[in-house]
Parts: sequence; C-alpha cells; structure tokens
Amino acid sequence: MNSTLILAMAFVASSFITTIEKKVDVVNSKITWKGHKVTGEHDGYIILQQGALQFDDKNQLSGGSFIMDMPTLTVTDLEGEMKGKLEAHLKSDDFFSTDKHATATFVITNVSGKDGKYKVTGNLTIKGITNPNTFDMVVSGNTATADLKVDRTKYDIKFRSASFFDGLKDKAIYDNFDLHVELKF
Repeated sequence: MNSTLILAMAFVASSFITTIEKKVDVVNSKITWKGHKVTGEHDGYIILQQGALQFDDKNQLSGGSFIMDMPTLTVTDLEGEMKGKLEAHLKSDDFFSTDKHATATFVITNVSGKDGKYKVTGNLTIKGITNPNTFDMVVSGNTATADLKVDRTKYDIKFRSASFFDGLKDKAIYDNFDLHVELKF
C-alpha cells in the first residue's frame, strides 16, 4: 500500500513540472559559418527561419529546435563576382543543394548541465540526412550561444574532400566546418 501511495504521489508531482517554451527572435539571432581549405577559409551566415528553446520550471534548458533557411547562405569574406560564384557553388548540388533542401534543422534530444552551462546533444539534418551532434551551449539572460563542428561528408557533401579523393593537394577542402550559433529569445 505504501509503495502504491508513493508511486501515485510521484506521478502527480511529475505532472506539475512545466516546460516553458521561448521563441527565438529570428531577426536578432545569428548563425555564422566558417569553412576551411588547405589554402585558407571562407565565412558567412545563414538566416534563421524559426526556433524555440524549452526550459523547465527551474529555468534550466531542457530542449528546443531551430530551422535554418539554406537559400539565404551568404558569403561575407568576398565581394563582387567571386562572392556570387562561391555562393552559387555552395547552394549547388556539390554542397548544400538548397533548391532541393531549403531548410536544415537541429532538434535537441538531450541536455545535461545547469546554471547556464550545458552539454547539448541533438539531431542535425542537412540535405535530408540526419546525424547526431554534441556541443557546449551557454545560456545567459536572453541569449544562448554554441559552437558546432560539422563533418560535411556525413551529409553527402564530398566535393574536394581528401577523405574521398586522392591528389587534391592545395585544392582540398577540409571535411569539418564551423557553425557559431547565437540565439536571442
């Protein structure tokens, strides 16, 4: 009888745990990227289409998701014709196929940590291919920041990857690219 009562009380108590969803302010949030190659690097941004973070009743991060608008992929380290050519190439089937895959998503599946410092694991989907990614996230005030390393080859982006093609020498593009995410809510 006692164990049944304790179980019932635990069930009732757990039903009072609330999740607070905070919508991401897409206008003031920022996702920047940096790609590396043997001879240098390129960088730019992607506009966030929508997102939300979830917090428990103790204001601890518990979940969330966001959607990136891939056709907005922009290069910021070049100008003029070179900028346009690189943007078009990154949007092509050699890279992100933005005409076929207009969005990329990240859905948080696990959060550990507390007091604004978290280890986040989630599913990143690019070009319709989903892989897990784990990274540190800091939440301070109304801002969440994170830096992700993404292995592009896991998303069928193999153009000039030394992991798949021999003899590229200084034309090789490294498999990992960086995403810096700053979410305002």
